[in-house]
Amino acid sequence: MEARAPRRPQLLPLLLLLLLLCGACPPVSGCNEKRMLAMLPRCGRTFAEMMKKVEVWKWCNLSEFIVYYESCTNCTEAESNVVGCYWPKPLAQSFITGVHRRYFHNCSVDRQRWQDPPDEILIPLIVAPVLLTLAMTGLVVWRSKRTAQAV
Repeated sequence: MEARAPRRPQLLPLLLLLLLLCGACPPVSGCNEKRMLAMLPRCGRTFAEMMKKVEVWKWCNLSEFIVYYESCTNCTEAESNVVGCYWPKPLAQSFITGVHRRYFHNCSVDRQRWQDPPDEILIPLIVAPVLLTLAMTGLVVWRSKRTAQAV
């Protein structure tokens, strides 16, 4: 009886099946920056539509639009991944910077400047705890010597 050689599976149908299943896989060839530049404005248009719901004078209040901003950020990340680019990439960062220039250029970072209180308030606040600590230490030492003499 003749022994049959084991049959090798045909690779072409398997490769075609893999291509059909992985239609949305990012390209292995690398980042397609031209396509990324073409896709990012869609995120900007969506963000612009959402920002129309927020009154202009509320644009500096992050709690008013944080959901829209997060959606825009997620969109830029997703579009970067679709074209095979890592995120954040300088192209995506410059796009987001453009969004900031358009919507948040009037938002200043006014931080309250802390300063020391006047000396007439500061000195008693420092001296009182120091004197209280010295008085309590003296009381403990005096009390411990007195108990030692009584024994």
